[in-house]
Amino acid sequence: MMQTTIPKEIVEELKTIREDLDYIKKHMVDVDTILTPEEEKRLEESLKEYKEGGTTRLEDFEKELGG
Repeated sequence: MMQTTIPKEIVEELKTIREDLDYIKKHMVDVDTILTPEEEKRLEESLKEYKEGGTTRLEDFEKELGG
């Protein structure tokens, strides 16, 4: 069986790429956690409505629907 030798430069470059990938994975932001300005506004409005008691519990809503 023939053995192939990988040049040291390529091995070092691959190690560097692996380190970069590990760093990126650790510091990636989940895009689903970022709100658009409109979504942020709607969230704030919803939280205000909730705090003021203007919301309905899911269980109560389902009872109203007959479910």
